[in-house]
Amino acid sequence: MLGTVGFIGCGNIARAMMGGMIKSGVVSPDQIIASNRSFGILEEVQTNYGIRISQDNKTVAKEADMLFLTVTSKSYPEVIAEIKDFIRDTTVVILIAVGETIEKNEKRFSRPMKIAKAMPNTPALVQEGITGIAVNKLVTTQDQENLRVLFESFGKVVFLDESMMDIVTAIGGSSPAFIYMFIEALADGAVLYGMPREIAYVIASQAVLGAAKMVLETGLHPGTLKDKVCSPGGVTIESVAMLEERGFRSAVIEAVRINMEKAKMIHG
Repeated sequence: MLGTVGFIGCGNIARAMMGGMIKSGVVSPDQIIASNRSFGILEEVQTNYGIRISQDNKTVAKEADMLFLTVTSKSYPEVIAEIKDFIRDTTVVILIAVGETIEKNEKRFSRPMKIAKAMPNTPALVQEGITGIAVNKLVTTQDQENLRVLFESFGKVVFLDESMMDIVTAIGGSSPAFIYMFIEALADGAVLYGMPREIAYVIASQAVLGAAKMVLETGLHPGTLKDKVCSPGGVTIESVAMLEERGFRSAVIEAVRINMEKAKMIHG
């Protein structure tokens, strides 16, 4: 039984997770309670998802069996100081912010707390998210199973060491932006040669979705799948050669490096 799921903060990632959880049926709308500084945003999420709302963070903290801190990193000290005396010992607190470590937040709570750090991404809204999760020693095997069920309601889950979480952010959390750019660029190429944009977006998006599904479901190396599309002397291998010449791979790797460096700066 997952109990009550609380959200402090209702930004894009929080709304994506709420939507994914409710669409999957893992939790009902009345099992979710959320707070936010802006009452307008609270009214919006209540209208869209049917959840319970409050402008009092302490109310959410008291009720939640699993409590998501989906505020910005700079708000963590203030929010934790406000709610730390109202959270039950059995509650799992889930950190959702780049730059927030488990150790840093254990100190902020000033008492033993079950803490998990999770990095989901916005495709959670369409139940195709990917989430990396790290936990502290107080999070039990049953707690981890509850986390898995909750996060798998809107995608895939990987439990890993916290030292890997910045990499999860780079290749899972941030990368949808890279992929949207790729889809847009593919569509621009199609539009250049006369295809209506709305059709180009459908074809390009489905191609990306299908290619990703091939990797996940066949278990084959991406290079092997790429080779299967590239006939000797064909149009695909010529296009691949051009992408290599223009630094396609190195640009993506460099984007990951920049992402990691920025994350380290946020860690301070």
